[in-house]
Amino acid sequence: MSGWIKRGNYNHKYHHKQSQYVVKEYSSSEEVLDRYEYKTRAHIQEVLNMKMPRKYVREEPTIRGPTFLVRLRSHTVFENTPINLFCTVEGYPLPIVKWYKDDVILDMSSGKYLVQAKGGVHSLEIQRCTTDDTAQYTVVAGNMHGQASSQASVIVKRYKHEEFCPYGWVPYNASMIPQIHYTKINITFEEKFGPVFASEGESATLTATMNLEPNLANLQPEAQWYRDDTRLFDSKWVKIETGRGVSTLSLPILYKDDEGLYTLRMVTKGGTAEHSAFVSVADGPPPVVGAPGAPMDMKIHDANRDYVIVSWKPPNTTTEGPILGYFVDKCEVGTENWTQCNDQPIKICKYPVSGLFEGHSYYFRVRAVNSRGVSKPSRMSEPIAALDPTEFERLHTRKFGGRLNVVSYHDDVEADGKPPCSPSGIYASETDRTYIVLSWKAPSYSNKAPMWYYIEKSMADSEAWQRVNTQVPIRSPRYAVFDLAEGKQYKFRVLSANMYGTSEPSEPSQPIETQELKGVPSAPGQVISTRETDTSVLIQWAPPKEPNNLIGYYIDQCVKGSKDWTSANHKPHKSTKFVVSGLTTGETYVFRVQAINEIGLSEESQESAPLTVKAALTAPSAPYAISVVSCDGHSMVLSWKKPLLSGGTPIKEYYIDKRPSGTSLWREINIPPVAERLYKVEDLTQGEVYQFQVYAANLVGLGPASKSSADITCEAWTMPEPGPAYDLSTCEVRDDSLVLEWQKPVYTGSGPINGYYVEYAKRGTNEWTAANDEATSQCFLKVTGLEEGCTYDLRVRAVNDAGVGMASMPSEPVTAKAVPGSQEVSCCVDEKTGDIVFTFESCQMNAGSQFVWKKDYEEITDFSKGVSIKTEGNKTKLIFKNADKEDFGTFSVSVTNTEGVSSSFAVDPDEMAKLLVLSYDVRHPIIPLKSELAYKILERGRMKFWLQAEEISPNVTYKFFVNNKEMSGASPNKLGHDVSTGVIEYTMDHFTEDNEGTYTCQITDGGGTAQSSLVLIGDAFKAALAEAEYQRREYIRVKEGPHFSEFLSLHVGDDCSVTLACKVANLKKESEFHWFRENAEIIPDVKPDLVSGVCKLAIKLFSLKTTGIYKATISDDRGKDMSQIDISGKVFEETINQITRLAGATAQELVIHCTATGIQLQCAMKYYTSEMNITWYYGEKKLSPSDKIVIGGTPAMATMEVVEPTDKDKGKYSIVITDPEDSHKRTLDLSGDVYDKAYAEFQRLKAEAYADKHRGKVIGGLPDVVTIMEKKTLSLTCTVCGDPKPQVTWLKNGVEVERDDQYVISVDQGKFASLTIKGVTMEDSGKFSMIIQNKFGGESVDVVVSVYRQGDKIPEAKPTVTTKTIIPPKLPIELPETKTSPAPSPARPARPAHSPTPPRAAPGRGVKSPTPTRRKL
Repeated sequence: MSGWIKRGNYNHKYHHKQSQYVVKEYSSSEEVLDRYEYKTRAHIQEVLNMKMPRKYVREEPTIRGPTFLVRLRSHTVFENTPINLFCTVEGYPLPIVKWYKDDVILDMSSGKYLVQAKGGVHSLEIQRCTTDDTAQYTVVAGNMHGQASSQASVIVKRYKHEEFCPYGWVPYNASMIPQIHYTKINITFEEKFGPVFASEGESATLTATMNLEPNLANLQPEAQWYRDDTRLFDSKWVKIETGRGVSTLSLPILYKDDEGLYTLRMVTKGGTAEHSAFVSVADGPPPVVGAPGAPMDMKIHDANRDYVIVSWKPPNTTTEGPILGYFVDKCEVGTENWTQCNDQPIKICKYPVSGLFEGHSYYFRVRAVNSRGVSKPSRMSEPIAALDPTEFERLHTRKFGGRLNVVSYHDDVEADGKPPCSPSGIYASETDRTYIVLSWKAPSYSNKAPMWYYIEKSMADSEAWQRVNTQVPIRSPRYAVFDLAEGKQYKFRVLSANMYGTSEPSEPSQPIETQELKGVPSAPGQVISTRETDTSVLIQWAPPKEPNNLIGYYIDQCVKGSKDWTSANHKPHKSTKFVVSGLTTGETYVFRVQAINEIGLSEESQESAPLTVKAALTAPSAPYAISVVSCDGHSMVLSWKKPLLSGGTPIKEYYIDKRPSGTSLWREINIPPVAERLYKVEDLTQGEVYQFQVYAANLVGLGPASKSSADITCEAWTMPEPGPAYDLSTCEVRDDSLVLEWQKPVYTGSGPINGYYVEYAKRGTNEWTAANDEATSQCFLKVTGLEEGCTYDLRVRAVNDAGVGMASMPSEPVTAKAVPGSQEVSCCVDEKTGDIVFTFESCQMNAGSQFVWKKDYEEITDFSKGVSIKTEGNKTKLIFKNADKEDFGTFSVSVTNTEGVSSSFAVDPDEMAKLLVLSYDVRHPIIPLKSELAYKILERGRMKFWLQAEEISPNVTYKFFVNNKEMSGASPNKLGHDVSTGVIEYTMDHFTEDNEGTYTCQITDGGGTAQSSLVLIGDAFKAALAEAEYQRREYIRVKEGPHFSEFLSLHVGDDCSVTLACKVANLKKESEFHWFRENAEIIPDVKPDLVSGVCKLAIKLFSLKTTGIYKATISDDRGKDMSQIDISGKVFEETINQITRLAGATAQELVIHCTATGIQLQCAMKYYTSEMNITWYYGEKKLSPSDKIVIGGTPAMATMEVVEPTDKDKGKYSIVITDPEDSHKRTLDLSGDVYDKAYAEFQRLKAEAYADKHRGKVIGGLPDVVTIMEKKTLSLTCTVCGDPKPQVTWLKNGVEVERDDQYVISVDQGKFASLTIKGVTMEDSGKFSMIIQNKFGGESVDVVVSVYRQGDKIPEAKPTVTTKTIIPPKLPIELPETKTSPAPSPARPARPAHSPTPPRAAPGRGVKSPTPTRRKL
C-alpha cells in the first residue's frame, strides 16, 4: 500500500534521479505512531541529502516551511466569559493560516468569532463563550514549502455544575490545564527612539530603554521589531539585540527598502507595550550627476527550473529626469560576477529572466536609466534556486510485509513500457503583458521512465496549434510561456511524454488574454494637509480615478514660495495617508502626491493648501487647587490654578459648577463663562456646605472637569486680619533661590494691607521658615538660602494694622535646582542704535513656547512709548528706544511650555542713569574732521567755503550759517558734498561787504554730529573781499559780453509792493532782456531800462499764488547771461514777514460795516493777503473760520464777519498782526449802543435783501420794442415771480388798460403774465407798461409798440431810456418769524470803511427778453 507524504519544514536541494531504496524496521503498533511518522520524514530527508551534489549551494532562507514559535494553549473557562487563543508562526513565504473547530473550518460569517493577524501573531477571540464552544480547535499554517498545525482544547463550564464534556477523557499530558492567571508586567519606555533621516549606504540604530515593573529575571518580555507591520528577524540586513531593559535594532547598510514605520512591541503574557518612529532613507549620491535613484523592493515570482520572474518598484524622480527603462542583473550564489540580463532597457517593473541552470541559486538586482545615466543598483534579492516547485510532490512511500517501507519517486518504479496519460485542468495562474504562467494537473503516472511535457499554443479564434519552444524539458506541471503579444487571447494545451511516446493533447484551456499596457495611473485627487506635531504633518489624498495596477504613492514637499521640491518618502507608500516628518517648526509647506505602477509615475496632483507646521491643538487639561479667598455668608469668591496643559492655544474661559455636599448633581453657576481665575458665587445659603468644580476651555473646546473641591461651608468672614493671598507661582528657580509671585487678598479685613510675609518649608515637614523679616509691599519676593536639590512648599501671609492674616494655600512643590543650561538676562546699550536692550536666550523651546516679559513681575502690555519685543528662535530681546530715568525696576522673562525656564535683571535708578548717558553718547557721536572750515576764491569772485570729514554716508545732512542766519543753496548759490572724499562745500555767488562775520557749518550723519566755524572780520575779511572783487572784474573783462552786474534780488517797498530787481552791464543796442516765471515768459507793464541797466519787475498781489522760480536773461550775439531766484520756502516766508511788518505798522483802527448776513469788522492796512500772520480774537479766545465766523479780506483790508449775530456775540474783538520782530493789535468793543446800532443796520440790510429776493419780478419774455402791422394780434407775454404771488397791472401811456374784447389780460399759474391785443389799430401805438408788485415791492417794465399800415414803411421805434423801474417795498418790511441758520458763505470783498451804502441800481433793463428788439409781423 502506498500513500503521498506531506511536505514538512525541511531544507532540500536539487538531486539526480537515481533509483534507491531506503529500508527501515517498521512497527504497526498504535503506541509508536508518532515515532513512525518522524522516521518517515527522516528517511525522505536522508534520500535528498544523498542525491544532492556538493557543487550546488544550499540556501536556507528561500525554502522555509511554517513553524510555530508559540503554540496554542488549552483553556477551561466559565460560560459568558471571553477567551483568546494565540499563536505565533513563521515561514517564508508568509504562511496562510486557517482555523478549524473539531476538524471543521470555522464559519466567520456568523460574527461570533473574531480572527486577527498582525505580522506572525494570530489570534481567535470568542466574546461570550457557551457550552457549545467546548471543542478541539486547530490552527493550520501553510505555504508552498509545507504545512504545520497546532491544537488546543477549550472546555466551557457552567457556574453551578459542570456539563458533560466530550474531551473529559483527554489525559493531563495533552495540555489540558486549568486557566492560568498571568503576572501583569507594566512596561514604561524611558528612552525612546525618534525619527531617523539618513541616506543610502549609511547605517542607523534604533534603541529603546524601558522599565519593567515587576522586573522578574525568569519572566522577561519578548521584544518584537516590525517594519510597516512586517516582523523583522536577525539577517544580513537587520541586527536585533535585546536584554537588561534595552532593545536595539541596527541597520548596518541602509537601502530605501529599509524605509518605513518601525515598531518595537514588548510582548508579555498579560499584554503588549509598543513605540513607533519613522525611518527615512534618501537616495545616495548618484554615479552620474542627474542619474535617477536606485529601484527597490526586489521580489521573485514563479521560480522554476530555467527561469524566474522578478519585479521591483520604481524610484521617485522629484528632481531627476524621467526614467527611460531598467536593466536587470543576475549573479550566481558563491560568485561575485554580475551579468546584465537584458540588452535594451525595459520600461515596466517586471521582467522574466530565463536561461537559468537547474539547481543553481541566484541573486538579482535592478538599475534605472534616464537621459543622464544609470543609477546605483538596488539591494540584491534573497537567493533563489532554479528548481522544479513540484519536485517533492512525486515522492511517495511503499510498505512491504508490515516491517519494511520504501521512499522513492514515482518514476523510480518499474515501468510497463506505455506512454503517459494526458494532463488535465489547464488554467493561467498568472498573466502579464508578454507572458502567461500555466498550471495543470499531472496525469496519474507510475513509471521508471522520466516524464516531461510539451505545450502548444493557438490564437483563441484559430485551431492552428504551435509548439512552444523551451530550453530545457518541462518536468513541472507549471510553466511560463513567454514572447506573447499584448492584449491578445490565446488557447493552450499540454501533452505529456516519456521514452515510450507522447500522450494525446489535453483539453484546450479557456481563452486566456494577456494584459494590455494601460499606462501610468491618473494623478491622485485633492491633497489635504493637517497639523500633527510641531515637526510633522498628516497628508491625505483621494486615490486616482484610473489606478492601473497601482503600486503606491510618492509624496513631495516644498517650502511655500520656493520651487525646491524634495521627497517626503523614498519608498512607495500604499495607503492614502502619510505622516511627513522632519519638518521645521513654524515653516509653511505645500505638498503634492504622485501615483506609481509598474510602468512609472503619474502626473503630480494639485498642490495642497499651504500649512504652517505647528503642534495639533487639543483641549486644555483640568484646572486644580480650588480655594475660597473671601466669604460674606451669602456668596463666596473662588480662585483656582490654570491647567498645566493649555492644548497649544490660549485658554479663553472657565466654567464653574457647584453642588451641595453629599449630592451628585452638578449645576452650572456662571453664564456666560469667565475669563479670569477669580469668580464670585452668589445666592448661597448661609451655613450650607458646598463643593465646586471648574472646567477650562480654549479654541478647541471644553477640557475635563477639575477634581471637586473640598467641602466648603458658607460662613461669613469677620476676622480683622486679611484673608489669604492666592494664585501663588514660582519662577527663576536656581540651586539656592527662587522668586515667588502671588495675587493680593480679596478680603482685606478691617483695614488696608501693609505688606506680606513669605514662609517656606521642606516638603513633608511642617516646619515653616520666614523668608523675609520685614513685610514686603510688592506681590513678589526672591527667596534665598535654599538647599540645592530639596523640595519646598511656600505660602504667603498678608498683614494689616490688626495683625497677620491667614496663610494662603501652599504653592506647588518646587525643587531648588536650576534648569540645566539656564542662562540669565543681560542688559546693554546697542552700539549702533543706542537702544537699551535686555537679552535672554532660552535653554528649552517646545511646541507652543512663548516668551513673556514683565516689569516688576507684571506683564508688559503697553508698547506706546517705544518699547518693543523681538523674538527669533530661542532668543528674545526687550528693547527701550525712548527710555527715561523712571524706567528702572526688575525686568523678568519666562518661557511657557517649558520646565520653568525664567530669569530677571534688576535695574536701580543709578544704573538706569548710567545706561541713559551711554545711550546718549551712542546716539550723538562726534564726526571726526580732516580739515576745518576754510574758503577758496573762485572765478567771477565766487567764494567757496568747505571742510572735509573723515567719512560721511550718502544720508548726510548739513547746514551753513552766516552770522547765525542759515544760508540757502538756491541758485545762484550752491550746496554740495562728495561721499567719496568727505568734502562738504557751500559756494556763494556774490561776496559783498554785507558778508563780513562768522561762517559755521553743522553736519549730521546718522547719530553723529560735527561743527566747524570760520571768522572773516577785519583785515582778513577785507583781503578776501578785495580778492573776490578782483576776480569778478577780471572775469567781466575777459568775457566782454552782456552780464548781470547785480543778480536778481527781491525788494519790498514801503507801500508793501514787491519788486524783483537786477542790474545788467556791457550792453549794446541789440541786447535783449526777458523775464520768466516757471519758464513762462512775463511781459511787464514797464519795459526794462537797458540804458541805465536797472531792470525791475513788480509782482502784483504778492501771495502764495505768485511763488515760483523767476528768471531774467540778457543776451545778444556775444553771448547770454542768466540770473534766477526761487521765491518759495524761506525766501517767501521772509518776504511775507517783511510785508506783515509794514502792513501792521499802518493798520488802522477797527470799523464796523454791516451786511445783509451779519456784522463785519474791517481793518484797513497797506496790504493784506491770507498768508500773513493775522489772528482775530473774541476776548481772549482765538477765532477760527466757521459757519458763524467768516475771516477774509481784500488787498486793502482784513475783515472778520459775525454771521447772524446774537447777544452772545457782544464783546471785545481784536486783530493781532504779528511779524518776527513785533506785533500790532487793534481792538473794538462791540457792545452797548455800538452793538445796537450795528445790529439795527444788519436787520435793515437783511430785510432789504429779503424783500429784494421775494419782491415781484419780471424774469424774461418782454421785448423792449415791438413793431406790428395793423389788424394783427399782438401778444405781450412774460414770466414773473415773487413770494407772495405778485399782482400784475398793464398801463397804456400811463393809463391802466381795461379788459374788454380787444384787450385780454391773463396771469397763468401765477408765473406767466400776458396782454393780448386783438386787431391792433394805429391808436394802439405807444408805451405799454407792466407793473408787477407784492408787499415786498416790485418793478415796472416798459414796451414801445409801433403800429403801421400795410404797404407803409416799417417805422423805426426806439425804446425808452429806462425800460425797468424798481418799486420799493412797503415799510416796515415784515420778515418771516421762523429763522433759519444762514448757509456758510465764502469770504467776499468788503466795502471800504465808512463808505456810504452803495446806491441802488438805476432802473433799467431786467433780464433780456428772448423776443427780438424789432420784429415784423
